[in-house]
Amino acid sequence: MSVRAGRREPGTIRKGRAQGPPRVRDRRLGLPVSYVCAVPSGHGQATRYEGLTHVAETESVIGTPDSAPDAAEAEERPRGRRRVVALFVVAVLAYLLDLGSKIVVVEKLEGREPIKVIGDLLRFEAIRNPGAAFGMGEAFTIVFTCIAAAVIVVIIRLARKLYSLPWAIALGLLLGGALGNLTDRLFRSPGVFEGAVVDFIAPAHFAVFNLADSAIVCGGILIVILSFRGLDPDGTVHKD
Repeated sequence: MSVRAGRREPGTIRKGRAQGPPRVRDRRLGLPVSYVCAVPSGHGQATRYEGLTHVAETESVIGTPDSAPDAAEAEERPRGRRRVVALFVVAVLAYLLDLGSKIVVVEKLEGREPIKVIGDLLRFEAIRNPGAAFGMGEAFTIVFTCIAAAVIVVIIRLARKLYSLPWAIALGLLLGGALGNLTDRLFRSPGVFEGAVVDFIAPAHFAVFNLADSAIVCGGILIVILSFRGLDPDGTVHKD
């Protein structure tokens, strides 16, 4: 088989040093990257150049375009679920404590003399409160019932974007307290949406309240503190 000068006939292979796979440079970091290609051989078959090792090493340095966001999202998903679980655990505990205390007060204390806990500074005295927390707004029972229901809905919707444990505790206290008082308004006399809330904690020179009111106030104070510190429910911290 003859070969003309300066020209190689089809099907021939140039002799000399073996050439490796062609190399290109990654535009992001300027790293050499080998790739896979096929060139015709003298027997009509394709000779395959593989640079998988170089590609793997390069990807370990520069990463793939979608790997970082996917990894971050996969890491955040269980973290968000744990925060939601914490919210509902706090809410259930606050609700059960409030409900249990009211059952005991109605059975053991209603219609009887107040119990002095710390002399005249603190007493347990069962009263029925048709108003809001601490006996305010007795003429707006239905309005307060609707507000409590709206607060519960907002907290449940907000829980889907919750990634902060302090916010989970704060919202759990609000949710448990709102559910406690809403239960009284729905199921206690004189009727649905007009039920009177059972209050029994009576400090001296202060309004009578219950554990649900305490949970709501504590949750509200914690939210104010978190807001002043620049912490959002999604875990974002603002420095300004």
